[in-house]
Amino acid sequence: MKITLLNGRTFDFKDRFGFDIKIRKSPLAKRLTLRIDEKQHSPVLTIPPHCSSAKALKFLQDNHDWMINMLARLPQSKGFENGDNILFFGQQYIILHTQGQRGTYFDNGFLKVGGDIEFLHRRVVDFLKDQSLKRLSAISVAKAKLLGCRVCGVSIKDTKSRWGSCSTLGNINYNWRICMAPLYVIDYLVCHEVSHLKHPNHSPAFWQTLKGLCPDCDNARKWLKLKGKELYRYI
Repeated sequence: MKITLLNGRTFDFKDRFGFDIKIRKSPLAKRLTLRIDEKQHSPVLTIPPHCSSAKALKFLQDNHDWMINMLARLPQSKGFENGDNILFFGQQYIILHTQGQRGTYFDNGFLKVGGDIEFLHRRVVDFLKDQSLKRLSAISVAKAKLLGCRVCGVSIKDTKSRWGSCSTLGNINYNWRICMAPLYVIDYLVCHEVSHLKHPNHSPAFWQTLKGLCPDCDNARKWLKLKGKELYRYI
């Protein structure tokens, strides 16, 4: 991200700080604010109206050490590797590269991945997405029936800011990484999105419906808030 100062000089954040910084101009902001987007691993600067670029730049420079320290605390991005232990819909599996074999499949506690090892990460991601689509589709349909609703379609997405969404047409999207959460968290997310089939909002009626489908929803929400970011390590 770059900004242009009053003197016309363009300032590149990555050249100065070593990382990109998102700039958000808000007509409602009353002052400069800085936060860390944990999922994007990037600082976010909110600029109020009539704030000069030079002032915003000085604000960032004054908070340089804070940004470095906060970014250092975030979980580092990770790819799937041979020997990794992963959780998939409540079951533990060890990733095992099987040179000379084809396909990716579960087998007695192993997730066996064939082909060249340099493509192992992508093959694991593709497999988890495919298996998640099948399981989440079935669970969503079953939960929707309990509410007298119908799911029109289910998709698996690679979103960076949402775990799920439900359109007014009855189409539900899920973030593929949710498959590595505990089962009660997956159940909560499905119940949350399915409840939107009946209440396309977050009204008291929605939360009442969700609570009826998922009595443990409060604990699941806390898990996602506290530990969900760890799943975003997987790119």
